[in-house]
Amino acid sequence: MVAALVPAAHAQQAAATDGAGAGVAHPELWPKREQRIAPDPAMEKRIDQLLAAMSLEQKVGQIVQGDIASTTPDDVRRYHLGSVLNGGNSDPGGRYNAPAKDWLALADAFYEASMVPSGNLPRIPIMWGSDAVHGHNNVVGATLFPHNIGLGAARDPELLRSIGAVTAKEMRVTGLDWTFAPTLAIVRDDRWGRTYEGFGEAPEIAASYAAPLIEGLQGKIGDKDWLRGPHIIATAKHFLGDGGTYGGKDQGDTRISEAGLINTFSAPYIPALNAGVQSVMVSFSSWNGTKMHGNQSLLTGVMKQRWGFDGFLVGDWNGHAQVSGCTATDCVQAAKAGLDMYMAPDSWKALWQSTLAHARDGSLPMARLDDAVRRILRVKLRAGLFEAGKPSSRPFGGQFDLLGSAEHRAVARQAVRESLVLLKNAGQLLPLKPMSNVLVAGDGADNLTKQTGGWTLSWQGTGTKPADFPHAQSIWSGIAEEVKAAGGSATLSADGSFTKRPDVAIVVFGEDPYAEFQGDRPDVGFDDARSLTLLRRLKGAGVPTVAVFLSGRAMWVNPFLNAADAFVAAWLPGSEGGGIADVLFGKADFRGTLPYSWPRSSDQTAVNVGDKDYNPLFPYGFGLKYGQPGDLAPLPEARATVAAADPGVLYAAGRPGAGRQLLLGAPGALSTNPGPELIDARPADHHAQEDSVRLHWTGAGPAMAAIAGDTPVNLTRESNGGLAVELEFRVDAAPTADVSLLMQCSGEKCGGGFPVGSMFKAVQAGQWSRLAIPLHCFEKAGVDMSKVTVPIALSTSGAMTVTLSSARIVSPVGPVLTCN
Repeated sequence: MVAALVPAAHAQQAAATDGAGAGVAHPELWPKREQRIAPDPAMEKRIDQLLAAMSLEQKVGQIVQGDIASTTPDDVRRYHLGSVLNGGNSDPGGRYNAPAKDWLALADAFYEASMVPSGNLPRIPIMWGSDAVHGHNNVVGATLFPHNIGLGAARDPELLRSIGAVTAKEMRVTGLDWTFAPTLAIVRDDRWGRTYEGFGEAPEIAASYAAPLIEGLQGKIGDKDWLRGPHIIATAKHFLGDGGTYGGKDQGDTRISEAGLINTFSAPYIPALNAGVQSVMVSFSSWNGTKMHGNQSLLTGVMKQRWGFDGFLVGDWNGHAQVSGCTATDCVQAAKAGLDMYMAPDSWKALWQSTLAHARDGSLPMARLDDAVRRILRVKLRAGLFEAGKPSSRPFGGQFDLLGSAEHRAVARQAVRESLVLLKNAGQLLPLKPMSNVLVAGDGADNLTKQTGGWTLSWQGTGTKPADFPHAQSIWSGIAEEVKAAGGSATLSADGSFTKRPDVAIVVFGEDPYAEFQGDRPDVGFDDARSLTLLRRLKGAGVPTVAVFLSGRAMWVNPFLNAADAFVAAWLPGSEGGGIADVLFGKADFRGTLPYSWPRSSDQTAVNVGDKDYNPLFPYGFGLKYGQPGDLAPLPEARATVAAADPGVLYAAGRPGAGRQLLLGAPGALSTNPGPELIDARPADHHAQEDSVRLHWTGAGPAMAAIAGDTPVNLTRESNGGLAVELEFRVDAAPTADVSLLMQCSGEKCGGGFPVGSMFKAVQAGQWSRLAIPLHCFEKAGVDMSKVTVPIALSTSGAMTVTLSSARIVSPVGPVLTCN
């Protein structure tokens, strides 16, 4: 049942306010919250005493959160930081696959630093927040559940309670006490790169899941183990409207009336608050042009005053920097709007200093600062952190055998079984007979990286290897186990080749991992020529074929549906591939139903149940079961649109990315064909014929090679999100003079960069190398990231020959240039 609806009498008024006050909420029009946590007078008195004893520096430290990649235990001690987080690419020791014991040791170190005596100042224990969004997914060996899109298909609230409980206990093992979950986004455009983080397109699923999942994570209000023992602190996110941004653009603008904002996007938050969620994360996105991190009418007016939320509001990754007039290092506006804790991963020190200055001069009112600190202290007291001791001494601390335990994996396997949606079953091919000769094919069959998706050991879920999943089972392994136990035979052949004709083939394929805005798409058409050819080849050979499709969204896959006899939407199932075998071979029936409408065409990107002229290929709630007619008439295969090129590609496959060109010549006089006097460009080979460019500087004078855009681009969110320009290059002739790596922006003297000549001289001549330069380094060097015209350029006055294979804006995985 949808928990929060604008009263009908107010709907017209709420809609009318949209044009008059863009991005301004009217709290009196929002539904009331009836259930609230009773105040604890003794706790509030203790908070009064703490506030009276704390220094101003301590108070500011409580509301600033740093990332472990840029924050040390000594920083926690010196700056009195109240919390730390690990971003998607931040791990103990900088190792994406750091063992669990290293997480616990670092948790102890941060805690102990927060408790070091400092004169007469009270000691405030630290909290550690982590994106445990489908299990404790940052830690090797943890149980990995299906992403939320799959759980939405299951329609099983009590399953979510169990998943929350397992996740909380596994986080306690490694000493962490706070998760940035659950995501309660209602996703209205499947182009959004975070679609798989949402439970569905209609608010009913998230509204039914919010309370049981939060109670699984936190425990129940009033119980002795609420927020303690096997439980942790949960976060409802991202407040508000993150799944409704125009064009499905991450961190974009949700353009909707106030009534629409209430009815579509707010519904899960009241049950989340009623269940006692202790933190709410503010969205990167805007509502009708107003950034959420600066929207006082929603943060204070609705969340705190109308709904009586007494926990704290935490920001998203440098999200405060996007508020008008703010930077990552200075944003009093967000605190005044109601933000209680800045997430300032790499900007925390300068932000701490500017916020302290604002508190001293009164531009940050002391009452607002004290209110933010009070809220944080209240949560820490409720969670028992003042008395808990170091993380390794708390319940479950160091019990590493609980990570990926058989009991926990059984819950995840159940979740996989319940999440699968059967879209086609021609001739009742499914369920399969396990005693058959089964061919298992496709690039996803024995691929745990693809199976687990984004937010798995790394931010994008990429760069992992099988050894990083010691307790997991691939889809192939689960199928092989089932077939061999029944006396059948199973063969893995990724390309689908075989010598003996199989009785049936199972082809596993789909999207490669991605997260957040790197997953944003121009349409929802799925393209994979290799997998389509494989399916068609098997069909042509007369082999009955089951397609198992891995994806983070509903996609246009008509050619694949036509080429397969049975088609299963498996979403991103996580670590338990055996759950898929359970259903394919009939140990369990299909239960899942679509949480998102399945598109009829590749440009049907925002089709949602209840829309006027609603006409998807498969409607919201569709899902076949065994015994039901499962034949599907041939579908049209003409693609409505062609996906645009990846905007993160600056140079690849021998040419600049879309909307960009390679310019050469003297600085200030660049052109596409300058003549060879200063610099020359010729095609070169790396992975394929002429997929690179050989750049030769003659040394006759200063010269530059630049990749320039047709129009300025805004790279602010990419910079805030920790992305980098990554170059793959080869130095063929070392430079004879200094070399500068530059970025330029529109405006007089707008640009900046770094010397890289010594680096180019140090690499072995003729060997391919990679170098990543964080975008925020260019920002620090003077680049206005909101209007970048030249995302990368190389300049020298000497002679040099460099072959460039690729230049991309990515999440860095190789050597990274550091900047201060």
